[in-house]
Amino acid sequence: MSPLPTTIPALVRTRVRAAVRRPSRLTPEETAGRALTLRLVSLLLQYPDEELTDARAELTTVVAALPDTPAAQRLTRFAGWFAAQEPEALQRHYVEMFDLRRKSSLYLTYYLHGDTRRRGMALLTLNQRYRAAGWDTDGGELPDHLPVVLEFAALAGPGGGEAPLRQHRRGLELIHRALTDADSPYRHVLAALLTLLPPPTDADRAAVARLAAEGPPNEDVGLDPYGTYGDGEFAPPGAFVPPPPAPPTRVPPAPTSRTEGPR
Repeated sequence: MSPLPTTIPALVRTRVRAAVRRPSRLTPEETAGRALTLRLVSLLLQYPDEELTDARAELTTVVAALPDTPAAQRLTRFAGWFAAQEPEALQRHYVEMFDLRRKSSLYLTYYLHGDTRRRGMALLTLNQRYRAAGWDTDGGELPDHLPVVLEFAALAGPGGGEAPLRQHRRGLELIHRALTDADSPYRHVLAALLTLLPPPTDADRAAVARLAAEGPPNEDVGLDPYGTYGDGEFAPPGAFVPPPPAPPTRVPPAPTSRTEGPR
């Protein structure tokens, strides 16, 4: 009888790792609570327009009613700050954190693929996942915008629905790190989300450190059908896309004595 294959320990490690990364079997109540938490995180990471700021009292009440979990504790800390700010101050802070800083952008495929052709394909693949699940995002945002990914996770459940979050865990870690470095209260919202995901591995931590130091890959290509703007920057929906530079002016040739006929 031949000895056991030397790959058995590696296979065991792989399966143990996979089991740790999958949510354990949840009761219906736990599944509903998890979906509610994901929806709250999605809402709180959206631009604080008039509708959202008007709903702050209701959101605070819902957060306070959550079961006492690490995620709920983090959301409670954020909700207190969120409810106390003037709407204009909230909007300025949101734009500064998420629109003007690339390390805390909410477009997840950017961290994995940067400005490369692979990012365009990742966006299409994510959109196809949504459609296969019967969900239409209505084209209001890119499919990798974190609030969109969170809403899909809440609707589709802990297995396939949360798979994009697990895939982009390193990007989420980088966003949390950037918000923490900026001392933004939004760090609590990201921290709440991260408590729902498997703990990071050593490889995850090393990859996040590289991303923080070097940035994601870069390539001077477009992301059709989603588009780019500026010098290798990706364009969120509705962003101003400057036109390409005009070609150099050509001096027309001097006229000749030849008479042109009809065209």
